Amino acid sequence: MPSTPPALPEPPAPAAAPAPDLHRGFLFGGLGVVIFAMTLPMTRLAVGDVSAPQLPPAFVTAGRAAAAGLLSLIYLWAVRAPQPPRRLWATLALSALGTVVGFPLFLALALREVEAMHAAVVTGVLPLATAVVAALVLRQRPSAGFWACALGGCGLVLAFAGWQGGGRLVPADGLLLVAVLCTAVAYVAGAKAAAVMPAEHVIGWVLVGSLPFTGPAALWLWPAQPASAAAWGGFAYVSVFSMWLGFFAWYRGLALGGVVRVSQVQLLQPFLALLFAVPVLGETLDPVTVFFALAVMAVVFIGRRMPVR
Repeated sequence: MPSTPPALPEPPAPAAAPAPDLHRGFLFGGLGVVIFAMTLPMTRLAVGDVSAPQLPPAFVTAGRAAAAGLLSLIYLWAVRAPQPPRRLWATLALSALGTVVGFPLFLALALREVEAMHAAVVTGVLPLATAVVAALVLRQRPSAGFWACALGGCGLVLAFAGWQGGGRLVPADGLLLVAVLCTAVAYVAGAKAAAVMPAEHVIGWVLVGSLPFTGPAALWLWPAQPASAAAWGGFAYVSVFSMWLGFFAWYRGLALGGVVRVSQVQLLQPFLALLFAVPVLGETLDPVTVFFALAVMAVVFIGRRMPVR
């Protein structure tokens, strides 16, 4: 009598998509925001103002990316990082256009005309812009409560901008808003790539891929006039921290906690920039700023608990 054939093993069930890690996402995202908050006063320190210009904005844009690109090249070689898959090349290129060119250039040009505190409050709309781009591109569906918190936080930021600027807008505000749009698109593109490969590799390949352009541009735009030691210190910060290490934490946070949720932590960034501008640039902090900072923190605390599908 023929033996009964052994039963075939059942095929493994498909693995469920990992749930967002909100705690670690907000932790890494918050660290990135703290690093990025120093970008405004440090960029202002690097480029100076109209009355006392320092490093040219175009050089700061190319130079910071070139320096961070060299650091990324060493890092990727040391960890033997594999090349990104071909399907991500367009995504990384889009991230590079925003983070390497768009945001640094338009920000530096604007900071020649306005103070860091003014730029901080205008760029406060970045979390809302990032959430909108993420909702459109990633097909996430935030709840009405989430949008209410995002719009409420944006309204608080704009109300503060109107109070701080005496109700007026200046041409540099247009440059700042273009910088915001570039950053929002770049953040979403970087977060998509960070869902497939390590966050450190994402910004590393973005910077290395841009190096053939940023390196020669930095040498060609090297300033002919001397600049102060403080200006070069600001340039060093935006090169190492703003352009490189900050993205390690930021992209990791977006990948862990979700772009729409974690991006709202950036509502705190303008007020952190205001706080940092006091010791770095000698600007004065007033009680109204503290009030708006506490109000925005409350909105972020509520918004992170709203459902997002």
